[in-house]
Amino acid sequence: MQSNEVTSPDTPAELTRLAKAHAYALGFDLVGVTSLGPVETASHFDAWIAAGYAGEMHYLERSAAKRRDSRRPLPGTTHAIVVALDYGGREPSGPVARYARGDDYHDVMERKLRELHARVEKDAGRRIAGKPYVDTGPLLERDLARRAGLGWFGKNTNLIHPALGSFFFLGCLVLDLELGIDAPFEADRCGSCTLCLTACPTDAIVAPRELDATKCISYLTIELRGEIPVELRERMGELLYGCDICQDVCPFNIKFAQALKVPEFAPREFLMGKDARELARDLLAMTQGEFSAAFKGSPMKRAKLRGLKRNAAVVLGNIGDPADAPSLELLGFDADPLVREHAVWALKQLSDSQNRESP
Repeated sequence: MQSNEVTSPDTPAELTRLAKAHAYALGFDLVGVTSLGPVETASHFDAWIAAGYAGEMHYLERSAAKRRDSRRPLPGTTHAIVVALDYGGREPSGPVARYARGDDYHDVMERKLRELHARVEKDAGRRIAGKPYVDTGPLLERDLARRAGLGWFGKNTNLIHPALGSFFFLGCLVLDLELGIDAPFEADRCGSCTLCLTACPTDAIVAPRELDATKCISYLTIELRGEIPVELRERMGELLYGCDICQDVCPFNIKFAQALKVPEFAPREFLMGKDARELARDLLAMTQGEFSAAFKGSPMKRAKLRGLKRNAAVVLGNIGDPADAPSLELLGFDADPLVREHAVWALKQLSDSQNRESP
């Protein structure tokens, strides 16, 4: 016998159901809900900072107090809708990490989360205090995502979903709204697998779920503003911006990675069809004006042109083609000493390579 009971649209259960339906309609691949409060991994985060693994990312230490309790970034909020948006792990690997080839994910995700906020308010019939967070505020989104049931912490420190892998962005919409919460993801599906640890070229994953960011190629090519440590340059190989290696080898990505479906994340024209050498040479020849035009709205702007030229010099040094010597020699006249130093190193690499090949 069917019940004639009508669920009120402003009950936590119904508001949660509607919010999840809106999130999926907006294109998110995963959605879960959790309550805000003390963060379970706060002590691990503090220990990670104390170990020096954050490198030059001093903003993480400055905001550590707020990160210990997810209610602090926006006082008065009680719950979070946590979402994931896939960015196409089936795309081929290359010199630029998959996440950075298209438009800035912060902008794409925040637009969707603001629209989600508006729809939740419409369902509730009132204004609701809240704010979207996408890797820009003092929230440990990965912790909230696990609590919302979206996956577990892999040994490479990424959140992994059992049927989606890890090639996705995380975002949170924190709200002053009572919602029904999801069960946290408790299982560890990594088992005895250590493929990500052994595949890392710079040994940045110093232990399961423990990353020394100062060795990570993503950190070296993006967050680091100064010289790349000499002992790590050859290990960068042909990677210009970011690194996907620890995700590429993960069995859950090999089996479940998705095709690219979000148009904003498609590679922009400047990157299309270029291998590492061609892209590096083009970056070395770029003016600031050309860079600003080509990478407007791109996450790659974070490294700035000087950082990308630094990275490009290292890549050409690792490729070792003598034909690139003229491009590197021109960098000897660059106004930036950081770029000049890496060009000198790359030229020495070319010279050493030629000497090894000579009979």
